[in-house]
Amino acid sequence: MAGPSNVPDRHDSRLPRRRIPLAAPAAAGIAAAVASILAASLDVWELPTEAKVGVTAAAGLLVGLLTWATTGTRAEEKQPRSGGAVWRPPDQTPPVSPHFTGRTESLAELRAVFAERRRSRDRANGASPLVVSVYGRGGVGKSMLIARFAHEIAGSFPDGRLYADLRGGVEAPVGPEEVLTGFLRALGVRLTTDPGGLAELRELWLTWTKGRRILICLDNARDGDQVKDLIPAEPGCAVMVTSRQPLFLLNTYDKQLSVFSEAQGVELLARLAGDDRVAADLESAREIVRMCDHLPLAIGICGGRLATRGNWTLRALADRLRDERRRLDHLQIAGRLDKSVRASLQLSYDDCTGLQRRLLRMLSLIGAPDVPGWVAGELLATSEPEGVDQLEALIDAQLAEYSGSWASVSAESAEHPGADRSETMRYRLHDLVRIFARELALSDDAGRRRAAVERVLSGYRRRAEAAAVARWPQDWGRRTRAANPSAASRAQVSAADWLNTERLTLVALINQATGLETWELAWRLGRAFCSLCHSLRAYWSDWRVVAEILCEAAEHTGDRRALGIALLDRAAVVGGQGSHRSARADAERALEVFTDLGESWWAARAMRTIGMTLSSDGELDRGVSYLIDAVAAFKAEDDRWWTARTQRNLAELRLAEGRPEEARELLEESLEVFKRDRNRYSEAQTLRAYGEVLGATARELHEKDHTRAAVEVFTRAGFSLDRAAELFRTRGELWEEARCLRAAGEVGNPANGIRELAHVHMATEILTALGDAWGVARSELSAGRAYGRLGRAREAQESLRRAVHAFEDLGDRWWMARSLEHLGEAYRTAGDERAAAAALRQAEEIRRGLGD
Repeated sequence: MAGPSNVPDRHDSRLPRRRIPLAAPAAAGIAAAVASILAASLDVWELPTEAKVGVTAAAGLLVGLLTWATTGTRAEEKQPRSGGAVWRPPDQTPPVSPHFTGRTESLAELRAVFAERRRSRDRANGASPLVVSVYGRGGVGKSMLIARFAHEIAGSFPDGRLYADLRGGVEAPVGPEEVLTGFLRALGVRLTTDPGGLAELRELWLTWTKGRRILICLDNARDGDQVKDLIPAEPGCAVMVTSRQPLFLLNTYDKQLSVFSEAQGVELLARLAGDDRVAADLESAREIVRMCDHLPLAIGICGGRLATRGNWTLRALADRLRDERRRLDHLQIAGRLDKSVRASLQLSYDDCTGLQRRLLRMLSLIGAPDVPGWVAGELLATSEPEGVDQLEALIDAQLAEYSGSWASVSAESAEHPGADRSETMRYRLHDLVRIFARELALSDDAGRRRAAVERVLSGYRRRAEAAAVARWPQDWGRRTRAANPSAASRAQVSAADWLNTERLTLVALINQATGLETWELAWRLGRAFCSLCHSLRAYWSDWRVVAEILCEAAEHTGDRRALGIALLDRAAVVGGQGSHRSARADAERALEVFTDLGESWWAARAMRTIGMTLSSDGELDRGVSYLIDAVAAFKAEDDRWWTARTQRNLAELRLAEGRPEEARELLEESLEVFKRDRNRYSEAQTLRAYGEVLGATARELHEKDHTRAAVEVFTRAGFSLDRAAELFRTRGELWEEARCLRAAGEVGNPANGIRELAHVHMATEILTALGDAWGVARSELSAGRAYGRLGRAREAQESLRRAVHAFEDLGDRWWMARSLEHLGEAYRTAGDERAAAAALRQAEEIRRGLGD
């Protein structure tokens, strides 16, 4: 794969973002598997060294040719990489009410708009996506209409149907960053590095929607600012938005949805209460519709009550509704709740059982967008089945509604067909019903209200902790080998799906626990959330916010051990976001706490974190010292997993120090542990590092003219990296796979230069699409070295200059220095001694400033 012909300057350092192939070519995958088998077999075959070298070189050549042949040939493929498993597009469209009625003209109008857009798009390339805005008063049926139409046109959008409730009618609407993060995850983007703020997320959104046909439904928008960044640029996509008022967006078809006609209102009433009952007293039905102000929400609530009360006559309901409206004429009522809605709600509420009324009031207190059914049991302090029964009764009465089952199939789920996909039905209250119910709830005993909310918080705490332990057991204490690795792997996938489903609810409840000053619950919920985010390297902005809450909660509890753990959790996220010194300060404070408490296992983890943050800032000597101490401490605790993981980190520093033999010994010990415990993820990470070490060893042998030995070690390095990439590929770990590809591009095999450059370009494309700015900068450095080995001096210098500028912009001075050193070497190779001296002098100044 050739590099870009027009190399951007410093102010345009990112490579063009084109659609990348997101499923490994089958032929190259097969060849890599064969090559891996051959590599593993060579240690037991009784063959002369020359024969071994010949076999490995031939297999490596086969992989190289097939990889080169297939690289770039599927640039427009739209499916995410998921290890060869079939990726299924997300379908988050809410369910359509079985009682949907009316809106025939509105549906016909929407069909005409979409048909015309398809024709105009066919006539003119480059058109913008269709944006349909449906606005109108609360309860008029906007959400029902777009859900109904979305199901009708779903087949025209084969790349996915996405949905978000923007909650514009409540005090805390959902921000566009949260929506984009959820949408990108649903499309298979793992976001294992912090993508940054709204601008960066928007850029990723444009990248991943390019060339796709996706329907995006945005419900309950507050204003245009909440929506504009969620609109893709791809003309094959379409957006439907609902709001209370016009949004004044560009390129939008605006439709105001009016209340029902009398005939439509009567039809809805008949669908719910029964045709015969309505036909028997048509005049009363019309009166009910009029007293509901022809508003679908109010009519539906009245119809739901008739449906559950077969002994009621329509005349009796009409009389009660009339009396209620007269009573409201004499009351000061909330401005956000129409008299028609309040009257219908009050009548239906009065007719509910005491248990149902209490459930409705308590549901309004939960500050989450939606909840699974078990929450009802906790609110009522009863069993889950009993709670769900009462919740379903509220559904029948049109006082609650289904929000759907929001778990989309993740890349990890696709790898495990038997995994739990979290297909739990979820429920919510219309925001007008929530306002009504919360007004009533505030008159309840405060202690009873608090106890109900705390039961829900405790229920989520138990589930969150169970998911976190299943996902990353080593984060919760010393763990031996899993009794059933397959079951453990399925549990990890299930835990990931659970977090993807519950993220917004968890964040809302953690904030609610903080507001209630239930500090222990806030800490335990937050701790589980941080562990899940850390294990997935996902939801960075939420993770950072919750990590801050975790530290605040620990301070309030006065539990120093909890504070130390919270500090390490915060260090993990701020360090991952590039604030290494802040992370180190937290880890050093945590080490003091754990040392004072005699918590040696946690102290070892703090030492490891300090060592990693030091090395990230270029202070290798100090970093090595802390990691050595951490390894010794973990060994003293007989914790094999953390010992092996920390040894891998130490090996990477040893390699950076130019001590590959020590690094190799450390990695071989770690590999033995991970293989014995069948921990495939950690094994793959260690194989990647092992391949890098072998590459360094091979380069050293080659420089000393030990050609035969160099060829064999080069081949082993390639096999190790191929095996690591394959393990990550089968897990859908796109980011880790990209790191393996980049490492494969740095092996430095003089017989494999073209293939290595192709690997680097593939890694760059993946990391660009994932929004990993640091990873792209690192790949530019790799590309510069690969170009240099091929004698392409100009391209080498351009890539290395981009790396220097990118690391400077990122504030990573240590990697900036390394890039400058390689740039100096590139200048020197090209005969430009003055430029070489300037680059090397700048690198030396940076290293001195870092104390390296």
